[in-house]
Amino acid sequence: MDNRRMSRIPEHYSKFINENPEMGKAYHELGTAAMKAGPIPQKDAELIKIGISLGAGLESAVKSHCRKAAEAGATMEEIQHAVKLAVTTVGFPKMMAGLKWAEDAFKPKT
Repeated sequence: MDNRRMSRIPEHYSKFINENPEMGKAYHELGTAAMKAGPIPQKDAELIKIGISLGAGLESAVKSHCRKAAEAGATMEEIQHAVKLAVTTVGFPKMMAGLKWAEDAFKPKT
């Protein structure tokens, strides 16, 4: 996977963070604190967050956590498996949407 594709940050997120640096810093620090609150490795945490985001129907978050999972060492097969595991909880249509979102996360911006 191409690192340029994995590390891209959505423009609307960057704009918000630039316009609200204190909120951006607090949000980042909260995520860091949550990660440090337990023993789950980063890759596994990102795979879990894919499932949480999919269950909540958050397309942008699914894409973000797919990229973060890949950056933490997850393979595309592991990412797709994390999405497929959601089928019995969120249903087939949402799982299929999740597979598309995961694929889209690594497509170049047009």
